[in-house]
Amino acid sequence: MMARSWKEAKEIAGHEGLEHVYHDYDNDTYGACRAADRQGAFSCGIFSEHRCIHLPASLSPEEIEKKEKKFLEDNPEWLKR
Repeated sequence: MMARSWKEAKEIAGHEGLEHVYHDYDNDTYGACRAADRQGAFSCGIFSEHRCIHLPASLSPEEIEKKEKKFLEDNPEWLKR
């Protein structure tokens, strides 16, 4: 299930009992998933993983936003892929 923010992703994670929330930069969506899940798409039978930031759903939306901001500040080249 897709969300429009970290807050909505946390609500989904809580409702569905999922451990992680994520921000998919390739689709510009948020969501919740199991810890081992990865987001991406299949094309011609080949899975291409999307650029996502995964964080524990146990964090508050404010903590998640702070960690995302820090990651992007520390890794500016990550967004350029």
